[in-house]
Amino acid sequence: MPVVRVNGAALGYDSYGEGEPVVLVNGTGAPGRIWRTHQVPALNAAGYRVITLDNRGIPPSDPCPEGITLDDMAADVAGLIEHLDAGPCRVVGFSLGAVIVQELLLARPDLVRAAVLLATCGRADALLTAMSAADLDLCDSGIKLPSRLAAYLQAVQNLSPRTLNDEDKLQDWLTVFEMSLVDLTAVRGQLRLQLIPDRLPSYRGIRVPCQVIGFQDDLVVRPHLAREVARSIPGSSYTEIPGCGHFGYLERPDAVNSAMLEFFAGRQR
Repeated sequence: MPVVRVNGAALGYDSYGEGEPVVLVNGTGAPGRIWRTHQVPALNAAGYRVITLDNRGIPPSDPCPEGITLDDMAADVAGLIEHLDAGPCRVVGFSLGAVIVQELLLARPDLVRAAVLLATCGRADALLTAMSAADLDLCDSGIKLPSRLAAYLQAVQNLSPRTLNDEDKLQDWLTVFEMSLVDLTAVRGQLRLQLIPDRLPSYRGIRVPCQVIGFQDDLVVRPHLAREVARSIPGSSYTEIPGCGHFGYLERPDAVNSAMLEFFAGRQR
């Protein structure tokens, strides 16, 4: 994996294929390689070059220190786009990654041609605030959950009833969760960023074409929070994918990829 120094930080990234670039920005604690199974092949097949990155806190990128801000994370993405001479490009963000993209759209709209925002929000409501506080408490406690318990909690929190009730699929997911547990201490700075202040009024200043995609059974970022973002960004569209939870882009990748590619195709210029 190449590593480049931008915005005062070392960032790891990967590039796949040729064509107009699409940058994928992931959520809390997840590496860029999580896009490789579903989104990278679909975008490559549609003629796009795909760039993924490891946000600060995910090796080989630098740690995510306590003082890091959403502005810093957006500047990291901007710095990578500029380093690769990829702008203006299409950008996709998931969860915290989508919030980072929203800040990028405000700070550096010149670098973005169009944006897709998956499972996003513009504020931390009471439930998101409680979740973030609980994550920080667990991180600071020094307690390490048994892998099977952590996997179970991940499944209940992030998957839809459709998947939870399919025993074969569920077992596959549980195995993946057990094998990919996140060291919370390494991403504590990212955990703090989940306490998002109300940014919805600022989003009225976004002029980049945006598609917001919510997931019907999402218990982390409930769909009404994504709809708030769509209502706040002038001219944006909203699509809700049924039968998937917070990890909808991995649970129902064909539906998500189809919506994303259709939006991008309508924004050719």
